[in-house]
Parts: sequence; structure tokens; C-alpha cells
Amino acid sequence: MAFEGVVTRGTTNINRLRRSDRRLVHDPAIRSLLTSSSAPLVVDLGYGASPVTTLELASRLRTVRADIAVVGLEIDPGRVVPDQDGVSFRRGGFELAGLRPHLVRAFNVLRQYPEDAVPGAWSRITSSLADGGLLIDGTCDELGRRATWVTVAAQGPVSLTIAWDPFTVDRPSDIAERLPKALIHRNVPGERIHDVLRAADRAWDVAAPLAPFGPRVRWRSAATALAAQGLPITVPRRRMRDNVLQLPWEAVAPA
Repeated sequence: MAFEGVVTRGTTNINRLRRSDRRLVHDPAIRSLLTSSSAPLVVDLGYGASPVTTLELASRLRTVRADIAVVGLEIDPGRVVPDQDGVSFRRGGFELAGLRPHLVRAFNVLRQYPEDAVPGAWSRITSSLADGGLLIDGTCDELGRRATWVTVAAQGPVSLTIAWDPFTVDRPSDIAERLPKALIHRNVPGERIHDVLRAADRAWDVAAPLAPFGPRVRWRSAATALAAQGLPITVPRRRMRDNVLQLPWEAVAPA
């Protein structure tokens, strides 16, 4: 089998991808995808020098469904570890080692590729998904305090999600440095993602009187205001540990 892709830096940390994991566990579309299949399969693509985040993903997704099969794939054969804790590890790249998963998570992988390589990578990965399957293409900082990801289906990108630690990020636009590769060079005037982040900053500033109640309360007010202004964001009903901004891809797609 020909393995598609290149070896990336492979850096990782314990709990680095917790914000994405938490969101995946509670996302209605992801839950429906995993619970409706007779044999759900999840692939963690490019898990890096340590399998820790793959094992964490498996543990968290199994709160949704205990029999979810999780496979970690690494294109670097030196990083492939023995199977453990019910998780399999294999060598593989964008071809997904011949698997047909329902969900693929690829965090901090495409960030290390040129921007013009992203559409082809998305297409290659989604062509190997099970029917209705989804790809999560994300980026985060070294400690996982700032995370962003694009949800991609067979027909193309569906949504952008931004999640951050309420207590270590001063303003929503601070997340720009960790946008996915498809958007990181687009945070400039005239681009939709730039407009969205500027609007989020303005709503955050208007909500400043709520600062004494904490950044989660302040962000919920800001997000509600953004929705009232017509920005097509999803304001979660339940209280969340992270500040989250989720939009359909059309609202942020490159101009």
C-alpha cells in the first residue's frame, strides 16, 4: 500500500485536544453519526510522537457509545506503537490505511502543509469515509488553550468551530493565530473570517459590563448579541467549560 502524506513534526501534549474532544462528544451531528452506525469506526490521523491524545479521544467518545472502534494512524513508521487500551495503531496517511471510518480527526496535520494542498487532502480523506462520514481538520496551540477546526463532509467543508479557554484568552480575535490552514492566511480585510473576528471582538467589548461575572457569562452575552445581529452562529443551550464560536462554512469561506 502506498502511504499518502509527509512526516510532520509530531509534537503533542497530554490533554492538548480536550476542547475538540469535549465538543465532539456533545455535537448532535457527531453523536448521531456514531450512534446510528452498526459498527462505528473513528480514525485519529497523524497522532504524532505520542499516542496519548488518541487514547484520550477513545476514552471520551466511549461515553457516547462504548463499542466505538478507534484506530490511530501515523505515516512515520517509527511512531507506530503497539495496540493498547482497546485502541489499534497502524501506519497510514491520507489514504486512511484502506479503512472506511465514520469520523476522522486530523489535528495539527494540514497546518504543516501549504494552503493549496488543503482541498486535495480534504477530498482524498473524505473519499475514503463511510457514507455520511465526517473529517475534523483542526489546529490548536501547544497547551490546547486555543483550538479551531473545520468539519468536512464528502461534498465539502460544512462548518468552522473555534473554542478557547475562557481564562487565558483576552479577545476572540486572539484565536486567529491558530486558525486552520484553509483560513489562517485569510484574516485580512475583505475576507469573511476577518469580518467575523472583528464582529466578535466588538460584541465582546459591548459585553464588558458582565466581566465581573466571569468570561463565560460575558461570552454568552456576546454570542447572543452576534446571533441577534444576524451572524449565523450556534449559541449552545447548556453551560460550557469552553468559550465556543461555531459557524457554517459559508460565513467564513475564503472570498
